[in-house]
Amino acid sequence: MEKILIIDDDLEIISLLKDIFSDEGYIVYTANNAEKALELINKAPNIILLDVMMPGKDGFELCKEIRSIVTCPIIFITAKVEENDIINGLAIGGDDYITKPFSIREIRARVKAHLRRDKRDVEKENNFLLFKNLKIDLCTREVFYFEKEVSLTKREFDIIELLALNKGQIFSKDRIYDKIWGYGAEGDCSTVAEHVKKLRAKFHCINDNFNYILTVWGVGYKWNTKEEGNNYEC
Repeated sequence: MEKILIIDDDLEIISLLKDIFSDEGYIVYTANNAEKALELINKAPNIILLDVMMPGKDGFELCKEIRSIVTCPIIFITAKVEENDIINGLAIGGDDYITKPFSIREIRARVKAHLRRDKRDVEKENNFLLFKNLKIDLCTREVFYFEKEVSLTKREFDIIELLALNKGQIFSKDRIYDKIWGYGAEGDCSTVAEHVKKLRAKFHCINDNFNYILTVWGVGYKWNTKEEGNNYEC
């Protein structure tokens, strides 16, 4: 049974959303502040609905804090609709944005869509990640594209692994750099773009249609499970 964590300081919204999703068979956990939410993270929710405008630690701050702990989709719920707010929310690890006031049909549909996407397209069996024409062996750290092995450096494989294990989630260059090179490492996030460029070139040598690594302009990168589009730029 799938679990939803709802975080909002508005008790009426919490009550409304809890009733909606409980009626649909979800296990629902609720918190009206960041501190309570942190206590519930160990419940391993499958999706988090997170209000941005909360007193004390707001939703953006909380998202930054928990993103290294949870990999599930995080949907921001907020009245803040400025483009910079949306970009900021996605850059720090959010997966989607719903503005207040929201429709019940929309929030149901968004939750179901994210949970579906989290289940499909990738089969993780015996430490393999399997996509169309792409196989990633997490144990041996080998990658095969159209059944041909792709020779990757440690950093290149680490980037592929991070994005593929968190399909659909947007990672900023800074976040990728911190996770793979480590906090306080010498250098800067520009090296991430260079590694992504080299990664794409290696796959394009096998097939020009490789497009699993998508650029999200102004934000960073994400893993595309459908391998669609023409977004090859770093």
